[in-house]
Amino acid sequence: MMNKKSLNTFRSIRKGIRSALVGIIVSILLAVIKGVAGIIGNSYALVADAIESVSDVVTSLVVIAGLKIASKPADHDHPYGHGKAEPIAVIIVSLALFAAAIIIIVQSIHEIITPHHAPEPFTLLVLILVVIVKESLFRFVIRVGESVKSTVVKTDAWHHRSDAITSSFAFIGISIALIGGKGYEMADDWAALCASGIIIYSANKLGLIGLKEIMDTAPPKEILEKVKELGLSVEGVLSLDKCFVRKMGLDFFVDLHVIVDGKISVYEGHQIAHKVKDKIITEFPRISDVLVHIEPNDNLNFK
Repeated sequence: MMNKKSLNTFRSIRKGIRSALVGIIVSILLAVIKGVAGIIGNSYALVADAIESVSDVVTSLVVIAGLKIASKPADHDHPYGHGKAEPIAVIIVSLALFAAAIIIIVQSIHEIITPHHAPEPFTLLVLILVVIVKESLFRFVIRVGESVKSTVVKTDAWHHRSDAITSSFAFIGISIALIGGKGYEMADDWAALCASGIIIYSANKLGLIGLKEIMDTAPPKEILEKVKELGLSVEGVLSLDKCFVRKMGLDFFVDLHVIVDGKISVYEGHQIAHKVKDKIITEFPRISDVLVHIEPNDNLNFK
């Protein structure tokens, strides 16, 4: 039987997986549409866009795998749980973005130096559809990521937005090629090349987020302040010395040094520590565990 905290985590994981599955289905459909339209319509920018959509499918699968592993309970080999699988999945997704960008760069340069015909006008309609669908998908997935506080789900959302950006660049490039006429046939290839720069930027930004979580970078200041506020609200707590918080998957772990009256008994200090822990976990459901260290107020330098 799951406790309330485990049930909430399970529901969050399930929401994240559902959003990733929606992304996979949409990305497969768009990859086929863009690939076929790009080949028939003589637009490498659209073919490059199809490649980006295929990478969306791969990264969404990585997101699902990361969430499933992160949701596993703690065991003998992983006493703090499997939450680090989430930032690892984020890094894998960012590497996939880098790989997609490199493929697009290589092919764009090849197309630029190879004479070819201008794209067909109908490709613009396909791109309008893609931008609308992908931006809508981004907004849906980012809402899910924010609601479950999952870095990897939010990363998946930004991957969808990068696809929308790529399609926007392709639309601009094809429009220039069609309006400019002879001599502007390569405009959509240059657009694909520019879009790859946006993808690399997004990949770098997302990869750094994953690395920060793996390195136990401190969470946003408001989380620390909330933990301190809850700790100080417990009767018997005179002040706080140290407060460290780190993210592990969808949950947080807290190390807190609590200062109490040095004249109380060990038992009383132990009871205060339990009250602090219970208070923080009850009021802040995303905190999985709190390690409380009791210090006497008459010797703050005591180690």
